[in-house]
This record gives sequence, structure tokens and C-alpha cells, in this order.
Amino acid sequence: MSVGPLSKKMFSRAQALIPGGVNSPVRAFKNVDGDPFFVRRAKGSRIEDVDGKHYLDYVGSWGPNILGHAPIPVTNAIHEAAKDGISYGIPNVGEVEMAQKIIDWVPSVEKVRMTNSGTEATMSCVRLARGFTGRDKIIKFEGHYHGHVDSLLVAAGSGALTFGEPDSAGIPQSFAAETLTLPYNDAEKLEEAFAKYGEQIAAIITESYPANAGLIFPKKGFLQLMRDLTEKHGALLIFDEVMTGFRLAKGGVQELEGFTADLVAMGKVIGGGLPVGAFGGRADIMEYLAPNGPVYQAGTLSGNPLAMVAGLTQLRELEEQNGYAQLTNLGTRFGDGLRKILSDKGIPHRLNQVGSMFCLYFLDEEIVNVSSVTKQDFSIFKKLFWACLEEGIYLAPSPYETGFISMAHTADDIDETLTVIQDVVAKW
Repeated sequence: MSVGPLSKKMFSRAQALIPGGVNSPVRAFKNVDGDPFFVRRAKGSRIEDVDGKHYLDYVGSWGPNILGHAPIPVTNAIHEAAKDGISYGIPNVGEVEMAQKIIDWVPSVEKVRMTNSGTEATMSCVRLARGFTGRDKIIKFEGHYHGHVDSLLVAAGSGALTFGEPDSAGIPQSFAAETLTLPYNDAEKLEEAFAKYGEQIAAIITESYPANAGLIFPKKGFLQLMRDLTEKHGALLIFDEVMTGFRLAKGGVQELEGFTADLVAMGKVIGGGLPVGAFGGRADIMEYLAPNGPVYQAGTLSGNPLAMVAGLTQLRELEEQNGYAQLTNLGTRFGDGLRKILSDKGIPHRLNQVGSMFCLYFLDEEIVNVSSVTKQDFSIFKKLFWACLEEGIYLAPSPYETGFISMAHTADDIDETLTVIQDVVAKW
């Protein structure tokens, strides 16, 4: 369970300069009991580390690289845009074009505002929901990650209807006290929460398909129950589609489920690999934002011209190449092949896969919420991760993370990966 000597040397140096040696915790490989490799360059479906080793990449910068690494149309567009300036701090045409694209593609969005990250997008949605409704309390679900927003980094309390304790140091109890954390896919607990606190609840915030505890799907009727309860009690429904938006379909999970939310947080794919976020929704709600309304939200680099042109180019390529159909075919090929390998070997597992997103769990029961996820055999996951990495296959370095396939992946890439996994498990 080790990486090359130059990566080891770089990580040692990084630990002396950066907390934990990383700028985002999952990169530290703590969930697989090892140290990370450092990337030198990436192209298409593959990355190269500083030791010169190549890997087939199923992380894709955690989702945004849907065309693969360094796609020529996107890199060319960034290069040309940079000649005209890197940042303006005043309106640019790309902001308007991106807003139009999002409104055209996402069913519930009538107006949209750009941010610099998914965290900013979810934070702004929550603030806007509170400002619009005049209420303070938020419902979130266990295991759903909405960025490192103070009021959303909350774990469950001692019971399903107790208000949460902060899940990070540095967050006042008073912030967490306004957040009610419930088990996902539990209709009874959700109805109970609204019966008890309905007139105090500003919004539910939920990942559309939860993708930060692996990949979990809503039970039949659970999304509609959220919609019905929020409408009945005058609360808003916030869909966090930072992971799923523009990754699974033009309109994200809302399109797939035939469903609309009041506010939607977006990011990743619409930046073409550059830092970006966005949130949008009903016009009457969005008009509560400054400068028109009383809810303040701002960002010096929001709508950055390079991010806008990169994202617009990526979305255009997806549309012109019929990308979602290609990605679904690749995802299905991978999912069907992996299930067969593990089933033939008699290894208990569940593989949740939709389009180009997937997550493998080492247990044989339906995955309904984070409690299901924690029952799996993590030791098997770690063994598979390191064996695949040794053979040049880079899977997400955590059993709680979703994997991603890009349009740069080919059927041969998928088959190569399956062959490696088959060889690995044959030795178990």
C-alpha cells in the first residue's frame, strides 16, 4: 500500500507546509490507510503521477471532467479567452450565455446566479430560503454533504427528531440548533418532523441522488413526499445537484425523475474543470437576492470569464456529441461487467450505477441511507483499491465516494479495468 518515491517525497514536503499535506481532506487517502500520489499531468481518461506511472482515472476531479482531462475544445477556448483577460469584476457576456443555457436545460430554473463553488451555492440557497420564508430551521439528511457550510456540517442527534450537534470544531451549537437531521428515505420520520416543526421550517435541502455516502437512490415516492410536505407547510425544497447536475442529463435528476424543486445548487460540470458554482430557481424567490431584494450574496470572481467559456464549451460538446447516451452506454458496460465478476466469485456486493456515476458497496442489501453504507466490509474495499492502483486503475480513495466515467473513456478502457478487477479478485 504505497506510492512512488517522488510522490512520497512531495507528500512529506506538503505536510510541512499544508495542514495534512492536502487542500481538501479526501485527497489524503486516510480512508484507505495510505498516502496519496501526486499528479504531473492528465489527458483524456488517464493521469500520470510525478513518478511517471499512468492510471486510468475514475475520479475525474470528483465529477467535473465529464469530457475527460484537458479536452482540446475546452483548453482551446480557455486559451483564447485568456488573451482578452482573466478576470474583470464587472459583467461579461459569458455570464449571460451561461445563465441562458442553465435556464434552457434545467426544468425548475427561471433565474440563476453564479458562484465560485458548490459550497457557496448551497450556502446561498439556504440563506435565500430563510430570507424568503422568514423562517430559520432547515431539514437535511444524514450523510448528505452540501459543502462546508456551518449550519449544514451537522450530524444526527440522539434521536431522529433532536437537533444536530456540530460535525466539525469551530461551529457554534447555536448554528447547528437550527438544523434538523433525519435519516434519508424514512418517510415516517420526515412526516413526523413536519408535524412537529412545520411552521418553523424554511426548507429541506437534499442531494438529488445522494453521492457523498457512495451513491444512493430515493425510494419510490420519497421525492414526491418532500415536494408535498414543503408545499403544504410553506417551506421550500432545495435540490443539491452539484454532483448530478449536467452529469446525468441536461436537466440533472429533475429531468430524470420528472420533478421540480424550488431552488437548485449546481457546479462542477458547468465549469469545465475550473472552479465554479451556481444556484437558481423560481423567479419570485431569486428576486429576493440583492441588489433587488434583502438577501445579500456576492462574489468578486463569480461568473469568471474563463470558467464561463470553459463550461459553455463543455456543455456544447456534450450536446453535439450526444454525450449522455454515450456515457450511459459506458456506465452500463462497466456496471454489468463488474457485477458479473463479483457474483461469479461469490463476493457480497451492491453496485449502484446510473449513467456515468457508480459506487460499489461490499455488502448484499439494499442501500437506503448512510446507515446501510456503514455496514459494508471496508477492508475489502481497501484491498481492491490498492490492488487496482498497483495495476494502474485509480478508483476513488474512499468507500464513501462516487466514481465517474468520462466521454474520454472507451469501451477498451472499461474492458481493461474489468480485466484488472477480475484478475485481482481471482487471487482472493
